[in-house]
Amino acid sequence: MFGVETPIVMGGMTGLGAAPLVAAVANAGALGFIVAHMSPTKAALLAEIERCRALTDKPFGVNLTLLPSLNPIPYDDYREAIIESGIKIVETAGRSPIEHLAGFKAAGVKVIHKCTSVRHAVTAARLGVDVISIDGFECAGHPGEDDVGLIVLLPATADAVDLPIIASGGMADGRSLAAALTLGADGINMGTRFMATREAAIHENVKRKIVENTERDTLLTNRTLRNTSRVARNAISEEVAKIQQDSTKTIEDVRHLVAGLRGRVKVYEGGDVDDGIWTVGQSQGLIHDIPTCAELVANIMRQAEDVLARTSGRVLQTT
Repeated sequence: MFGVETPIVMGGMTGLGAAPLVAAVANAGALGFIVAHMSPTKAALLAEIERCRALTDKPFGVNLTLLPSLNPIPYDDYREAIIESGIKIVETAGRSPIEHLAGFKAAGVKVIHKCTSVRHAVTAARLGVDVISIDGFECAGHPGEDDVGLIVLLPATADAVDLPIIASGGMADGRSLAAALTLGADGINMGTRFMATREAAIHENVKRKIVENTERDTLLTNRTLRNTSRVARNAISEEVAKIQQDSTKTIEDVRHLVAGLRGRVKVYEGGDVDDGIWTVGQSQGLIHDIPTCAELVANIMRQAEDVLARTSGRVLQTT
C-alpha cells in the first residue's frame, strides 16, 4: 500500500518528528511521519516536507494530531499543505478525522487513524480511513481510558474491522513484530524505540535514560482529567501524580509542570531528564542500545524472521 520495504512505522512524535529523523527512518526501509503541528504555518510545513525530500527518495508521511488547544491550530492549512505537496500518506490521531477525510480522499491520500479502543476503530473504519493503528495501554503518550493491553486489544480489533492494522504500544524489537503479525497486525508502530537512535534530535542523556530504565519507569498522569498520559517517571511526573490524587484539582494546578515547552527545552534540548514531563512507553524495558535507524530496522527484521521460523518449528513438533 505504501511502497515501503518493511512493516515498520515511526508514527508522529511531537518534538522529534522532523525531516532528519523521518528521512533516516525512510532510508532504513520503514515509514516515518513528519509532525504537522511542529510547523507554525502552512508554508513552514511545506518547507519541512521539501527538506525531508532532499534527504530521501523513499516514501514518508505527515502526522495530523487532532486535539483541543488553547491556541488555534491551523488544521485546514496543514491539510492543504499535505495535498499541495503531493504527500500520499497521513497519520491522524486524537479526535475523529472526519472533517479532513473528503479532501484527502479526493487527492488520493491514504489515511492511517490511530485508535485506543475497538469501538473507535470500528467508527474510523466506517468513516472511511484506510488503515487502523491500534494503540495498547503500554504506549507512550495517550493510551485512552480503557486500560486494555495490546495482546487483547490487537486481535479484538482484527476481529472487528476489515482493514490493515498497525500494532502500536510496547513494540520495540523483532519479537514484537513477530507477535504482532501473529495476533493479526500487518505491521508495527514504534515511538520510544526510535527515540533511542543516533538520529533522534534529543539530548544524549534522554537516550541513555531510556536504555537504563525498565518497564516500570513510567507514570500515568491526568487520570482524574480523563486525559491519561504515560510519561517518564521522574521528579516532575511524581509531583504531578501526587497533586492529582486530589480529584478536585484541575489542569491549572499542574499546567506549569506539564507544559510541553518545558519538556522540550529542559529535557529534550537541555538533557535534564528530571526537570520536565517527557513521553515514553513501557517498551523502554526492551531497549538496550542506541543504534542508527538503519541498524535498528535491519536488526528487527532479522530477529522477527528468526523468531517466526523457530516458532513455526515448535508448532510442527507438537502437532
